[in-house]
Amino acid sequence: MSKLATEDKFFDLSDYGRPIATIFANQLKNTRFTPIHVTLLFGISGLIAIYCILKGHYFFAGFFLVLKSIIDAADGELARVKNTPSYTGRYLDSVFDIILNFSFFMTICYVSDATIAFTILAFISVQLQGTLYNYYYVILRNKSVGADSTSKIFEYESPKAFPNENQKSVDILFSLYSFFYGFFDKTIHFLDKDAHKVKTFPNWFMTMLSVYGLGFQLLIIAIMLPLNLIEYIIPFFIIYTSFIFVLISIRKVFLKA
Repeated sequence: MSKLATEDKFFDLSDYGRPIATIFANQLKNTRFTPIHVTLLFGISGLIAIYCILKGHYFFAGFFLVLKSIIDAADGELARVKNTPSYTGRYLDSVFDIILNFSFFMTICYVSDATIAFTILAFISVQLQGTLYNYYYVILRNKSVGADSTSKIFEYESPKAFPNENQKSVDILFSLYSFFYGFFDKTIHFLDKDAHKVKTFPNWFMTMLSVYGLGFQLLIIAIMLPLNLIEYIIPFFIIYTSFIFVLISIRKVFLKA
């Protein structure tokens, strides 16, 4: 099952690792490796990136950030090729992402002149950016015929586990997901409550939106690090958040519900 129907697919700037991720997933299709194993692997890649930042190896830090993005795409691909959709994997992936994002920014704060206050503001900014991207993307996925609908537009309660997973694990991970993402989800929904009423989002809009995808955010950091622009990473992402209001305005003016 594809993430989107053919007619709804768009050029996703944040999904540059998908071709490699697809090859990787197909290689694991007939093995004992599960999507959860792949999720753990991208976590390891993220931790290596943090170690490299601490040691000042910024080129390698950038490499492992990009690798993390590629592997991050592979767990979902493996779930699709094995036909084993999983809420456990969906929530674990998201929990790992936000913990790693926080760790990335705290590490950058530690090795740069950034203050804790501005670093936390940058982290919140990044999460709001990513939440906007996911909000519109999930709306599109849920309207796309035959697409993967594991993710829901509004997630107020723990979903019923698939036959291949444990309900208790789903409940625990859903609680963690709600704890970490609840504020960001509610904020973006407040800013654009009627987005889910739109019939569909055109490809040009989704491509524009994809600059807020996690893969593209990490790519920006991966480029800035070896260019010795580490001092500018925190302020960049704070300022970058202003584009949220531009995208929401475009949606409301040109893509009315």
